[in-house]
Amino acid sequence: MPHKRRSQAWSELKQTGNEYFKNGQYGDAASFYSQAIQLLEKAGPTKHLDLSILYSNRAASYLKDGNCGECVKDCTVSLDLVPFGMKSLMRRAAAYEALERYRLAYVDYKTVLQIDCNVPSAHDGTNRMTKVLTEMDGLSWREKLPPIPTVPMEVKEKLLQASAPAQAPAPNTQQNGIKENDKPVLSDVAIKKGKTLKEEGNALVKKGEHKKAVEKYTQSLKQDPAEVTTYTNRALCYLSLKKYKEAVKDCSDALKLDAANIKALYRRAQANKEMKEIKACIEDLNTLLRIDPKNIPAEKLLLEVQKTK
Repeated sequence: MPHKRRSQAWSELKQTGNEYFKNGQYGDAASFYSQAIQLLEKAGPTKHLDLSILYSNRAASYLKDGNCGECVKDCTVSLDLVPFGMKSLMRRAAAYEALERYRLAYVDYKTVLQIDCNVPSAHDGTNRMTKVLTEMDGLSWREKLPPIPTVPMEVKEKLLQASAPAQAPAPNTQQNGIKENDKPVLSDVAIKKGKTLKEEGNALVKKGEHKKAVEKYTQSLKQDPAEVTTYTNRALCYLSLKKYKEAVKDCSDALKLDAANIKALYRRAQANKEMKEIKACIEDLNTLLRIDPKNIPAEKLLLEVQKTK
């Protein structure tokens, strides 16, 4: 693991952490964020926003590595420093979901939607939690929820202004030090059309027509590029068609939207196995098993791959 130079400022350490994060080296990224946090905390209590961002970035690294407990801790510290930060809320929600703390995940997803109702992954998370909690607690599941905080109007306006693009935004901008793509606001018509196309793809998969299913999923993603299951479904088709690089890319795109997605981790592991990328395969399976320790297919595949090392 690389070490920082003594002369490095916290901002340089943060930038180095960002580079490691973008390259998928999440353990190294977390290390640099930790060093930056230590330096910034020594500077005094005036850097709340910068410190909040660092904790949130380190939380993202922990989440990618399947260390959901530490992700929750860092997101909570970040939110104590700057309340209602959407990235920290979304990352903590994903970590809570992976830890099967569904009520807390629901609260965080709903809090995000109070700030910005046009966040597709928050809608998806809320829907997943609603389904799980209904199965767990029945129709009275809402009565067992912790209180959902009310986001003050002035906080909403401030956060939305901070996240809004400038009048002439530069391409490939970054927020909180981690590159993100612009997410267009989807119309109800586009979401509905995307769902219909996805269902048509699902029907083709059942018939074994994977090539035609890929076309339907591709059309669906043009309508709704934030639907995680469409990526994982198309990845399954690519696996059947032996297009392993395409399967890896789809799974990676799915994991950008849902870092704890079991199907994306498993299918990417399968594709990497076929491409002899054994290290990457094992990393995904280990991450999956930290999230879902009783996943039998992942256990079997891990044993099989370890024998080939």
